[in-house]
Amino acid sequence: MDVAGNRPRTVVSGGPLELVVMWGGFPLLGAAAGGLLALAAGWVAGLPWAPVQWLFGLLDRLPDAQAIAGTAAVGALAGLVVAGNGTAERLIVTVDAAQVRLRRAGKDRTVGRAETRVVFVDDGRLVLLDSDGAELARESTDLPADRLAAAFRTHGWGWADGDPHRSAYRLWVPELPGLPTGADALLRARDRAVRKDRRDDARELRRELGRLGVVLRDEEKRQYWRLNGRAVTPGQQETTSAERGPEGR
Repeated sequence: MDVAGNRPRTVVSGGPLELVVMWGGFPLLGAAAGGLLALAAGWVAGLPWAPVQWLFGLLDRLPDAQAIAGTAAVGALAGLVVAGNGTAERLIVTVDAAQVRLRRAGKDRTVGRAETRVVFVDDGRLVLLDSDGAELARESTDLPADRLAAAFRTHGWGWADGDPHRSAYRLWVPELPGLPTGADALLRARDRAVRKDRRDDARELRRELGRLGVVLRDEEKRQYWRLNGRAVTPGQQETTSAERGPEGR
C-alpha cells in the first residue's frame, strides 16, 4: 500500500461495481433496445413522420429471428462503446497529506495541499481553490460528495460544503464593466462555444480567462463570473500607472 507520512492514501472512485454496471449493463440494455426496435419495425415504418422509414421497412421484411439478432448485436455494440467512453471519462481521486492526484482518461493531474486553501463539490464538479480564490482544478464527477469530503478531511485538507464565493458571481452580459482587459472578448467566444456544445473550446477559453483572473460557473448555458485576488481591472491599471508617474512608464 502506498503511504504518505503515517497515513495511507485514500482513493475515491466508482470501484469495481461501477465497471460491472457499465460493461455488463450497457451492452445488455443496448441489446434489449435493439431487439425491441426490430419487433416494432413494422409499426414505425407505417408512421408517415418517422425518419429512415426505408430502414424500418427493411427490418420488417426480414425474418423475425434475423432482424432481432441483428439489431440486438448493433445495440450491444453501441452499449460497449458507451461503456468504454464512461470508463475513460470517470474520475479517480487519490488523496494524501501532501497532494491530490486527479486521474481521467489515463491522464494524471496533481495539485499540492500547500497551494490549496479549500476544496468543495459544486454542481457535480470537484473544485480546488488557492488562497486568492483562483481555481487550481475543476473536474466533473458523479462521485459522492460525502466520500470526497471524508477523504480530504482525513488528510487535513480544507473542505467546504459548498462554494464559499458563490454569492460573488454575476451574470455575464456583453460589454459589462468591471472585467479585466480582453476578458469580454473571451467571454463572447466562450458563450458561442457553450451554446454550440464545443466543449474543448469552452474548456480552453475558461483557462485563458483564468489567466486574467476571471473565475466562471455555468448554469443552463449562461455564464456567471467573479474575479479572483490576482485580477487587474482597467480602473486598477489606470491607478497603478498614475502612481508610477511619467518616469515609470
